[in-house]
Amino acid sequence: MRIPGLGGEILKRAGGIPVLLPGGEIFTALQTGTIDATEWIGPYNDLAFGLYKVAKYYYYPGWHEPGTTMECLLNKAAYAALPADLQSIVSNACRALNGEMLAEYTARNNSALQSLINDHDVDVREFPRDVLGKLLALSEEVVEEVADKDPLAARVFESYRSFQRQVTAWHDISERAYLNVRGG
Repeated sequence: MRIPGLGGEILKRAGGIPVLLPGGEIFTALQTGTIDATEWIGPYNDLAFGLYKVAKYYYYPGWHEPGTTMECLLNKAAYAALPADLQSIVSNACRALNGEMLAEYTARNNSALQSLINDHDVDVREFPRDVLGKLLALSEEVVEEVADKDPLAARVFESYRSFQRQVTAWHDISERAYLNVRGG
């Protein structure tokens, strides 16, 4: 399976073979049988790449990452050398772009998913609960190992977990509750 990073390590521990490939090589690798599966961005990009032509099954939920964000990589010294107003412009431009991309994907992913299902006969399947449970256990193991080796990773992980607990409690009575009431 084409899957990078920590997700790849988790897949490996589950018995799979992670493969690193750039996005432009995914279709051909699936088509030729070099890989059996891929993790990619989401329905909007999957449709654009034509992955439905070589992969008829679409599994959810994405278990390996909470969501994607845009990134902007800067030379630390060059950024620090900018005056405060330009640093603020760069930071705000990054924030704005990330928000716009999230909104665009939220808006486009469902129509792309419906096209995959209705126009291209893709079979959408939920991962079995026991598989998700195993992946969760392996995920916790891998992340804890990384956090144990690196104090910064440990701080990031604890910050993430703390935020996750807070946002989950809120979403249980806001977004999730709203979607449940409104038929979502």
